[in-house]
Amino acid sequence: MNTTAPAASSRSASTGHPHGDEAVSRVRAFLDARGPALERRVLAEGWKAAEPGLDALRRDVQAAGLWAPALPRAWGGMGLPLPAFARISEELGRWLFGHYVFGVQAPDMGNMELLLSHGTDAQREQWLRPLAAGQVRSCFAMTEPEHAGSNPVVLSTTAKREGDDYILSGHKWFTSSADGAAFAIAMAVTNPDAGRPHERASMLLVPMDAPGVELVRNLPVMGDAGGGWASHAEVRFHDVRVPAANRLGAEGAGFALAQERLGPGRIHHCMRWIGICERAFDLMCARAAHRELSPGEPLGWQQAVQFWVAESRAEIDAARLLVLHTAERIEAEGQQAARDSISAIKFHVAGVLGRVLDRAIQVHGALGMTYETPLAFWYSHERAARIYDGPDEVHKVALGSRILQRYGMPRRERP
Repeated sequence: MNTTAPAASSRSASTGHPHGDEAVSRVRAFLDARGPALERRVLAEGWKAAEPGLDALRRDVQAAGLWAPALPRAWGGMGLPLPAFARISEELGRWLFGHYVFGVQAPDMGNMELLLSHGTDAQREQWLRPLAAGQVRSCFAMTEPEHAGSNPVVLSTTAKREGDDYILSGHKWFTSSADGAAFAIAMAVTNPDAGRPHERASMLLVPMDAPGVELVRNLPVMGDAGGGWASHAEVRFHDVRVPAANRLGAEGAGFALAQERLGPGRIHHCMRWIGICERAFDLMCARAAHRELSPGEPLGWQQAVQFWVAESRAEIDAARLLVLHTAERIEAEGQQAARDSISAIKFHVAGVLGRVLDRAIQVHGALGMTYETPLAFWYSHERAARIYDGPDEVHKVALGSRILQRYGMPRRERP
């Protein structure tokens, strides 16, 4: 089974951020040494069977001082700024489980960022501290089967105030990693009469073992229901009593917090996708250079293959520069100033990811359809890159509209 990740000598060193170079090298060396055997088990037996080994590797990451590179040191992390973490995210993305074993996996990383920015001291102690230490997992419950996930201001889940509690009722799905999570951050309508739809929902911290919380099932995605962290669940809240002290941020601020959560999250995702691209590129090039169509005739002599290699190299390098530029802007100027770039990287890098994986599979032929390499796993699991965190089309419409409004086009008011 050829799942190793050879050193990517073609990777441009000039795109690096001046901070965190040593951390990037240490992360790469750690995963190159420990990753292959565990990745083979994940591909052969599934995530659930591999979880004990993955959790043991998490403890080794902590012992090596590489845990949670994006978290502040006060919370057990490495305290790296966003641009430096972006480069580490690329290294982690080269492996199926990189982000998980380093404690910066979705949805936990986004939930930790929310708790850091908007949690009360009591909330941070109760929810953030064990999450940051890797002792528990969390999930994020926003999408509902009854409504388009691309329009998060339309929700049927409600949280009605009753004294010092909210009574939470509703139906969610694609609640990623709910299977085994200790708590959820749930979006629910608390202010149905608010004048603006963006001010109707709030976020609540909900223990997953609270009475009335039902994990209905893990949804099969591309035929794989997964399990544990690698799952996407359907969840129902049946009149769950949630203390008002568990509200995250101000009442009615749920949509604003969700948008804030997604900005750095798109940096994390996009750099993870670039890591996948680099691994796929290495596998593609190695296959093209050594697989013979006939004795003495490597596959790489084919002009079509040379085109795929050249196009992939250019697209990956350009995508990396765009994402790192966006990370620098977020760090220096804030998310609002970088919103155009945030939209651009989401759809652009997702497209690059799909094309690079497709080319790599084509070069591998029938082998590319198997789990002898990680390519088929990524091809099915990462097709969602063009859908989650806002479909490509939504980002293109939003970005195009903002640009045209600067040229004087009137704003289109929507109900």
